[in-house]
Amino acid sequence: MKKLINKPEDFVRESLEGMAAAYTDLIKVNYDPTFVYRADAPVQGKVAIISGGGSGHEPMHAGFVGRGMLDAACPGEVFTSPTPDQMLAAAKQVDGGAGILYIVKNYSGDVMNFEMATELARSEGIRVLNILIDDDVAVKDSLYTQGRRGVGTTVLAEKICGAAADRGYDLLQIANLCRQVNLYGRSMGIALTSCTVPAKGTPTFELSERELEIGIGIHGEPGRERIAVKSVDEITEILGRTIIDDAPYHRVVREWDENQGEWVDLELTDPPFEKGDRLLAFVNGMGGTPVSELYLVYRKLAKICEQQGLQIVRNLIGSYITSLEMQGCSITLLKLDDEMIQLWDTPVKTASLRWGI
Repeated sequence: MKKLINKPEDFVRESLEGMAAAYTDLIKVNYDPTFVYRADAPVQGKVAIISGGGSGHEPMHAGFVGRGMLDAACPGEVFTSPTPDQMLAAAKQVDGGAGILYIVKNYSGDVMNFEMATELARSEGIRVLNILIDDDVAVKDSLYTQGRRGVGTTVLAEKICGAAADRGYDLLQIANLCRQVNLYGRSMGIALTSCTVPAKGTPTFELSERELEIGIGIHGEPGRERIAVKSVDEITEILGRTIIDDAPYHRVVREWDENQGEWVDLELTDPPFEKGDRLLAFVNGMGGTPVSELYLVYRKLAKICEQQGLQIVRNLIGSYITSLEMQGCSITLLKLDDEMIQLWDTPVKTASLRWGI
């Protein structure tokens, strides 16, 4: 597999060096430990939003650091969770005195390390809460998770919660909002090809020219099934109908309770979509998919939603959560209320997402 790299072990650092050089007005990068942060951080009196995860999914998360979105992002090695010391250092750098919200994708390593970082930050007097994103309807209890994986809703939560932070919401308000966004969001993806991790040099999994994987994870984890290649309308029908028809999802998650000063279990249920719901439709490319093909997906998705009595009022189309050079796509549908619509429309200026500024 040919790649535009120097040494595989230098891939993440050199990529961040290039990003820092390209966006000096927006971000700075700390390399020991590694994290990306707003050039104007800390913003005094504002809740800081931090997320992170393995590299290889760019522009998530580093590409979303800036005004109206993330205050910092912690990139791990390719497809590897960042460490607690990265998260703690990032929290110290961007803490403006109003607290920190960690937005955490539901992968076992991310969950464990962000929980450790929360405890470390609190031991140093920094107020931190974390909210889990677990929106992938494809599989439960997968290779890297207990429960559903965290995927497309992560980007939408980062945008909406980042806007809320800029508007002066307090930490509890933003945590409640982030939890609500997660409960209202559902995602599912497919892969046409595998991807190649630079350090490995061979495809993560094998797919023949006549196969595609339904419900693939962003690290190449197995999905629901392998099927023969179908038309884009047929693929979109499978993804869209599965998401829309998804039953209420019940699970227990751990969150920090400030009153009790400890981790507590919360029982949560995602409500199903209903006729009349207003939606944000997010059609995401996995890294190797032309945007023209994503528009074909959106074309069919819009028709499906209309047939189901669902109204798309906002959309996002492009490659925002990738899996290196994998060909494929994912669909995320997020039920919106008036508050979320207003926050989504709020100006944002990051390396990879910007409008209104």
